[in-house]
Amino acid sequence: MATSPCSSSGVSSASSAGLGAEAALEIRTRSVEQTLVPLVSQITTLINHKDKPKRSDKTLQAIQRVGQAVNLAVGRFVTVGEAIANENRELKEEMSIACIEAKRAGETIAQLTDVANLDHPEYDGRITIFTDKTGVVKAARLLLSSVTKVLVLADRIVIKQILSSRNKVLATMEQLEKVSSFQEFVQIFSQFGNEMVEFAHLTGDRQNDLKDEKKKARMAAARAVLEKCTMMLLTASKTCLRHPDCESACLNKEGVFHRMRLALEQVIEIVTDSKPSGENEMAAISIYTSIKEFKNKVEGLRENLYFLSKENLSTMLELILEHTEDFTDSAYTSHEHRERILEQSKQAKMELEQLVSVWMQAQSQKTKDITEDLEVAILKTCQCMNELKRELHHAATSLAADLLRYHADHMVLKALKITGVEGNLEAVAEYTCKLSEQKEQLVETCRLLRHVSGTEPLEITCIHAEDTFQVTGPQIISAAETLTLHPSSKIAKENLDVFCEAWESQLSDMSMLLREINDVFEGRRGEKRAYLSLPRPGKHNANLKALKPDRLDTEEQAKLGKLGLELHLLTSDVDSETEKWEDQENEIVRHGQSISSMAHFMYLFTRGEGLLKTTQDLFHQAELEDDDKPLLLLEIDKLIPVCQQLQITAKTTVQGKNATFAKVDTCIRKTKGVMTILSQVLPLSYKLLKKCGTGNGWLRSPHPWRENRLQRNTNEDSMEGKTDAFGIKSLEHHVANLTFLESK
Repeated sequence: MATSPCSSSGVSSASSAGLGAEAALEIRTRSVEQTLVPLVSQITTLINHKDKPKRSDKTLQAIQRVGQAVNLAVGRFVTVGEAIANENRELKEEMSIACIEAKRAGETIAQLTDVANLDHPEYDGRITIFTDKTGVVKAARLLLSSVTKVLVLADRIVIKQILSSRNKVLATMEQLEKVSSFQEFVQIFSQFGNEMVEFAHLTGDRQNDLKDEKKKARMAAARAVLEKCTMMLLTASKTCLRHPDCESACLNKEGVFHRMRLALEQVIEIVTDSKPSGENEMAAISIYTSIKEFKNKVEGLRENLYFLSKENLSTMLELILEHTEDFTDSAYTSHEHRERILEQSKQAKMELEQLVSVWMQAQSQKTKDITEDLEVAILKTCQCMNELKRELHHAATSLAADLLRYHADHMVLKALKITGVEGNLEAVAEYTCKLSEQKEQLVETCRLLRHVSGTEPLEITCIHAEDTFQVTGPQIISAAETLTLHPSSKIAKENLDVFCEAWESQLSDMSMLLREINDVFEGRRGEKRAYLSLPRPGKHNANLKALKPDRLDTEEQAKLGKLGLELHLLTSDVDSETEKWEDQENEIVRHGQSISSMAHFMYLFTRGEGLLKTTQDLFHQAELEDDDKPLLLLEIDKLIPVCQQLQITAKTTVQGKNATFAKVDTCIRKTKGVMTILSQVLPLSYKLLKKCGTGNGWLRSPHPWRENRLQRNTNEDSMEGKTDAFGIKSLEHHVANLTFLESK
């Protein structure tokens, strides 16, 4: 459930001043909440001034300045709100009323704080902030309430835009399903591609703005499905058009359309805050969460011996042990892990029995302070549950790591492609059975990882991975069957390639998921190091005018999407290599991680996510500045020309859509080349480091690492002319005029 404005630290301070009640509208996004913070801060400052007995001229002038500044900022805010109202007739009446209320409240605050020229503002007969205490509180309440209403109404416009975009996508999908000719398909798919790009940008902005991390993870999962399915839809539809009587081709196509509709529906559930089906069931099955709640109850006995019953604790433990059967009953859990989990489960029962015995004894004695025996029993029970959690974590993560290593060569997929082109039905049937077995292993592993994921967002990512393997496996099989029946069909071969790439991509995502789960378990968050700061205003775009954004056509979008996925896979390879190094502060490791982070930001750019919002951001990210060149450039000759080419490309000035696209494409390709070489260099460097020893080896860092500094300074002028996704200036930017009050 979304929270109210009172949930933020800045806005909650208004509650103590009597402002919280009427301003408590539902806020779902960070931009809306953060816009309110400076306003609330300044209003709270004004109200607190009324209780100060000594008022110097300087204080009176400051009060007047703040009051006038609030009024001016609200005036600018109202102007934007009125412009939005004029562009959206269905909300015009509500928006206009809220704007009038905000304007009136701002003027009232300005009048009540007009005290700088008065000798004794409390005695001269005028109504001021000092004489009308309830008046200023009332005006502040009205101002906060009306400003919040304007923001929430503007947010509804964004939601409406996403709904409208979804409807356009669905309507075009229906047309694509019914087409019977290539010419008609190409024409409609071009329109569909543009609509998907628009939907991706709108939902990407929404995802980044969501406050709820759980919803953000669900949105990311749904958008990932849509991203990958767009290419699948293209090749599956073309295959079905070329081979209309092929049953496996039709099944393949139907599966893609069905999955895209489910993903679109999930996005709308999140955007409109409607309750998704199955959410309660999902939250109830996590062993990690259950153990955490159980330990909290046990430790709560230190404060209160009577706040729960022994039956309650026993039921909680039984539920946890019931879920551990998912591990012990799994055919893929090793014998050693199974035995340790069973032993630890047995130990947990014994510790709880001992705890209950000591607990009941303490209750019968009606002791106020916790006894030493009870404290020991609590500690032993919690320690036992920690050991159980560790065993479950090791069982799930070691299974996942083994599977990922075993399937890293993608031998089954390669064999399916070869035997499909040969038209070898018997061999294809053999390898489809092997792929089905692989799918079952991966699905089961995702279910176990889900139990030990540690956070709700990671739990959602595990569910997404499980669903993806469950669906993509049969789709690969149907695509392989189609190719086997039509071995000379280039379209059928291309279709199988696309589905195999999706499988490989999901394996790469699972590798990243595994590392994140391990990071959470070990108390690390696993965030990537920042590579370079965002473009500094004036350095790279001083001569650029505000340009109308160009939309890529479907082929260009697909091309960049594929490049991005390839870069993503290489990033995972490089990250895996850097993690092998014991000395994580080694210069080579740090620079390798730095370049990997650069590549990761580029990958997110191709998805419409992350910090890189424009092509200029991407070009700046691709510039390897002289003082930041990795040590690897000095040692590995192969990297030098590739990095130089990347720098030259990034700094080359281009104009026009085609030239810009070509530059983006080249930058990503050159970065991919750097990552390919780096993935080969790192293991070699690691091997040499081991051979030379870590004492005086040439691979030791010659200079201390200089952390990249993320510059957050912004240029107010650079915001002019920029528009948000639906053609009006960013509301957050305009309301940010209130922020300057913080320094008054």
